[in-house]
Amino acid sequence: MATVRLTAAQATVRWLMAQYVLVDSEELPYFAGAWAIFGHGNVAGLGEALHAAHEHFPTWRAHNEQGMAHAAIAYAKQMRRRRAMVCTTSIGPGATNMVTAAALAHVNRLPVLLLPGDVFAGRQPDPVLQQVEDFADGTVSANDCFRPVSRYFDRIVRPEQIMDALPKALATMLDPATCGPATLGFCQDVQAEAFDYPESFFARRLWRERRQNADSGEFDALVAALKAAKHPLLVAGGGVLYSEAEDALKALSEATGLAVAETQAGKGALAWNHPHALGSIGVTGSSAANAAAARADLVVGIGTRLADFTTGSRSLFEQAQKFQINVQPFDAHKHDALAVVGDARTVLQALSAALAGWRAPAIAADEMKA
Repeated sequence: MATVRLTAAQATVRWLMAQYVLVDSEELPYFAGAWAIFGHGNVAGLGEALHAAHEHFPTWRAHNEQGMAHAAIAYAKQMRRRRAMVCTTSIGPGATNMVTAAALAHVNRLPVLLLPGDVFAGRQPDPVLQQVEDFADGTVSANDCFRPVSRYFDRIVRPEQIMDALPKALATMLDPATCGPATLGFCQDVQAEAFDYPESFFARRLWRERRQNADSGEFDALVAALKAAKHPLLVAGGGVLYSEAEDALKALSEATGLAVAETQAGKGALAWNHPHALGSIGVTGSSAANAAAARADLVVGIGTRLADFTTGSRSLFEQAQKFQINVQPFDAHKHDALAVVGDARTVLQALSAALAGWRAPAIAADEMKA
């Protein structure tokens, strides 16, 4: 087996550069680059590795760790989660400054790879500058703050561990059901330790998107419920945008006459001036959307978490039967909804075929005129 000797930090950067995704039929690097503030914990490892690769993997220097992580998250949102960025910081307060941003990414299901510097795995220099010392647990570091706000968390204490941790982190970030921040606390001495990595580890890899079909039983129950409803309403969430399902939603609405309200995250799922668009729903919603919700006997959420702003703290459409189309079963079962676990675009396209020739009661399409 052919190997190449690199530091763990150099190997990490090389691996990140080899990960590709399809964006509008074009193969592009998944990671657009890194945001960094260098200091005690990452300058001698990741700092050196990123500098050496700057012509192919750009690094942007920031003045505030929280701000740079927010910028990385904004990039991922603008790219509809198809691409992401890396953020690296020093140990201690430099790392914990990113916790707020990690929480934002976690709540909103947005991908970002966080590589904060961590304590010395060898422990001989302990306590290092700004090291958290737990009197009862020697394994604790400041980066443990990331555990509850990371979809995937690991601490790299040996250089070969990146061969397991990096693919797991990226698989989590790219999975539409688990998407969110991944955090690898990177022990500062390990960053600079060398290892003979298999050359195959750095082979160019194309990650393909996963689009899950709905279970036939769940799907048939939704079709039957729509056909039986007198006042059905669709509620489009951010999942419609992340699934690139806008055209599928428009086609379904126009073919059936179903009215569409949108959550804050789903803004723009249907054009604001479309005749079937009722606008935002819930606490910050329009009068048309909220009137339709109050009247609805069937509410179908599409890619939404059904948070309190959307549902008026469960008061807006509790009288209605509810279905939830979502790739994440955790979300699909909220509010005692009947789950349709699947990709938004795939399910909406299937609904258009299953409901061919069917039209919703006229009032469902004319709510905004009420």
